[in-house]
Amino acid sequence: MIQSMTGFGKHMVQLPSKKITIELKSLNSKSLDINARMPSAYREKELQLRKTIASSLIRGTIDFGLYVEMTGNESSSVVNEGVLRQYMEQLRSIADGEDIRLMEMALRLPDALKTDREDIDDSEYKIIQDTLENALKEINNFRSEEGVVLEKDFMERISSIKELLKNVVQIDPDRLSTIRERLEKAVADLKAEVDANRFEQELIYYLEKYDITEEKVRLDNHLDYFIETMNSADSNGKKLGFISQEIGREINTIGSKANYAPMQQLVVQMKDELEKVKEQMLNVL
Repeated sequence: MIQSMTGFGKHMVQLPSKKITIELKSLNSKSLDINARMPSAYREKELQLRKTIASSLIRGTIDFGLYVEMTGNESSSVVNEGVLRQYMEQLRSIADGEDIRLMEMALRLPDALKTDREDIDDSEYKIIQDTLENALKEINNFRSEEGVVLEKDFMERISSIKELLKNVVQIDPDRLSTIRERLEKAVADLKAEVDANRFEQELIYYLEKYDITEEKVRLDNHLDYFIETMNSADSNGKKLGFISQEIGREINTIGSKANYAPMQQLVVQMKDELEKVKEQMLNVL
């Protein structure tokens, strides 16, 4: 079963004096890239939180946000009185104004407020870990649901290529007959004596160059292997990508050997279906 690399997960927990919210967003990427946003007081736990995320999401560009909203009467910020008075004196020397107005202006200046750093206790960190685990479950569920949509699309595209391949197999004898007739007519138009045995040998050699038996067998095997890999227990987008490349290689070879308009039209349709598979493959985990 495949999974998408696109996903979203969010979980919130309410504590007595604060609300903690964790959000996870993911987009496609060849490797794992985590962008973390959190209050400075929680940075000491960032490495551990990153490890937890990496063990669950594996690949993708991940936007991780830890948001803390104070909901109680407690506050870790206090007025830096000494700095505030200096600001007000400097402002008063520049322009006249009421103290309350000067104070409003001074409070907007750097260091007017100071924040006492609070260490995260073990119980709060355990709650953050549990909240992250729940957010990870949500984003993985989202990825799985998106994977079902991708899997359905892949099955339709691969089945279409298999049907087109059946048509290629069906018209292949007509193609070889047409090529043979074309060569025989070209020789006849020369109006020259030709050794029949030698001509037949050269004709067989020429037709062997246009033989696509091996390509048809390999393409059919690659299509079956794609479906088998897609239905395996683990999502493996990289492996499916490699198989898609092999499918494309066989389709291209059939096209280069076709030398027959009806078959080349089928090849174009197969290429179109495969291109749509490759576009969606970028989103597969």
